[in-house]
Amino acid sequence: MSVNRLALIFVFLLGIVIGVAGGGAAGGLAGYLISRQAVTQLSATVSAVDAQPVVVNAPVSTSEPAQSLSETVIVSLSDAMVAAVKRVAPAVVTVTVESSTGRGSGSGVIINDQGYIITNNHVVENGRRYYILFADGSRREAQLVGTDSLNDIAVLKVDGEVPGVAAIGDSAALQPGETVLAIGSPLGNFRNTVTAGVVSALNRSVPGSGMEGLIQTDAAINSGNSGGPLINLKGEVVGINTMVVRNDLGFGTSAPVEGLGFAVPSSIFANVADQIIRTGQVRYPFLGITYLMIDGEVAAQYNLPVQNGAFISSGISGQSAVLPNTAAAQAGLREGDIITAVNDQRLDANTSLRQLLLQYRPGDTVELTILRNGQEQKVTVTLGERPNNLR
Repeated sequence: MSVNRLALIFVFLLGIVIGVAGGGAAGGLAGYLISRQAVTQLSATVSAVDAQPVVVNAPVSTSEPAQSLSETVIVSLSDAMVAAVKRVAPAVVTVTVESSTGRGSGSGVIINDQGYIITNNHVVENGRRYYILFADGSRREAQLVGTDSLNDIAVLKVDGEVPGVAAIGDSAALQPGETVLAIGSPLGNFRNTVTAGVVSALNRSVPGSGMEGLIQTDAAINSGNSGGPLINLKGEVVGINTMVVRNDLGFGTSAPVEGLGFAVPSSIFANVADQIIRTGQVRYPFLGITYLMIDGEVAAQYNLPVQNGAFISSGISGQSAVLPNTAAAQAGLREGDIITAVNDQRLDANTSLRQLLLQYRPGDTVELTILRNGQEQKVTVTLGERPNNLR
């Protein structure tokens, strides 16, 4: 075999070796770059919008271990939570109430620079004097602007400058499993306590409370947290914490009950607070029906043809399903009708009838989509005003 031919074979084999090695190195480099990009994107998704971005540093040499994906996510989530709390914490307050029977306390949150503060109606109920304790420890007397017992919302006002103002977020954008934080003053002593959890469910009704459209969360809510904000990872207030379910509330179980907290969503409290600030009261549109919000269980129990909507029924109140001389009666609504939309806005797992009606005022005319005997039809209704004795 000639020298030239041996040289040719050697060069050919050397090319194969270099190609394999080079391909592996290139593949490794590409894989590293892709994984680094994925980690950075995931970090950015978890981080709050206004938080400083979390930088995932590449190892400077192969001898240093790379940061794992799980570690990066944990660090990013923690940083997002801290940033969210820092944004809203100056606006969170402790509310102290003096009444004829003694003193009570709750929490609240400042919603504008004019000193308006949202809390719960049950926090201020029967109070004679109200005091606000700010996060920095300073104290100021407040005046009661107005209350709404139907949605358990009240508005107080303090004069002078305030240490912070909370941003109101969009509760309609929440999803089950999303991380949320509750801030308040449990037991009235531990001000600006932060607890973390997730959105457990949306559009909840709590039997016996008369409330609907609530956010359910497993973030710890204790006595004194009432009226404090539930915030998302952007540091926006998406709910006002209002109640927690315990064994003593008549749910028929002796098993321990944990992680069942509820908050009034911003889709409800923002409208209510706005009306109270403008007029000192809330005027509710009124159909004049008793109804059940439909879910899978209600649909199965009553053999209904849909999984969402408002089922007009007298079974839950003992009174007529359609009250006489009301907007519903005048429009011809009947027991057994199912309201599925208001002005083409659908009722669904995240949207209650009350939420949709709160967009309107007494005297407004709306078009209801209903199911009657399995047939869909439109009904025009001029809304009345909810009587005070029904609140």
